[in-house]
Amino acid sequence: MIQVVGHRANDFIYSSISLCVCFPQFLCALPRREGYEFFVGQWTGTELHFTALINIQTRGDAAASQLILYHYPELKEEKGIVLMTAERDSTFLNVAEAQCIANQVQLFYATDRKETYGLVETFNFRPNEFKYMSVIAELEQSGLGAELKCVQNQDKT
Repeated sequence: MIQVVGHRANDFIYSSISLCVCFPQFLCALPRREGYEFFVGQWTGTELHFTALINIQTRGDAAASQLILYHYPELKEEKGIVLMTAERDSTFLNVAEAQCIANQVQLFYATDRKETYGLVETFNFRPNEFKYMSVIAELEQSGLGAELKCVQNQDKT
């Protein structure tokens, strides 16, 4: 998967690479047939590693990443774009699922809505106040993942 992150989104994400140091982790919700599966994202420089929450809970630090997003900001100044590639573990995620998670990075980190970005702040600084269902509510409100849910429901029949 290769994606070009547009100017507005990359400005926020890449002016906030330093913010990613302050807000190095966040949670994404991936629609599944029966509910949602949570993935924890961890920034390391310009890389964003995602691991299923259940794997972190059961394997701790030994849990492997199921998705890694690599960002290349070299063209940001000259062309106003940032390239992104992804490496996924195909035994855990298909391309549409990886895309859904990647889109959530823009949803939560490159937003004008204080309520949405506030979830990132709360997750990192006040985890005891963080509500997992708020991530699902934002995801559903945005419409991200809706087509993934439809495909999964069609596969069920």
